[in-house]
Amino acid sequence: MADIDRRSCCPVACTLDLLGDRWTLLVIRDLFAGKRRFSEFARSPESIATNILADRLELLVTHGLAERVVPEGRKRADYALTDRGRSLESVLGAVARWGLKHIEGTEARLAPASWR
Repeated sequence: MADIDRRSCCPVACTLDLLGDRWTLLVIRDLFAGKRRFSEFARSPESIATNILADRLELLVTHGLAERVVPEGRKRADYALTDRGRSLESVLGAVARWGLKHIEGTEARLAPASWR
């Protein structure tokens, strides 16, 4: 796994250095929701630009949170969470539940039932 640039040894700061931009956790959310193909991620309601999407998928693969899987008979890769990536489920669930409770008008349309 590649090292990330660190501001400090603080685990909160290090986690935010990896996951704290406005797109990475949304891509992980989509992986939990069952999206696998680049085109599926690109159709998410937040309208992520394709160059940013490609960068975030590469970041997740580089840091061992996701993997590229090329299904037999296809030329293009699918993406899937690794065990390390799946370990973020409770984190995203907590964020989703907090948003549902404290931010009026939010809905968990893409989230697994356990996040609600």
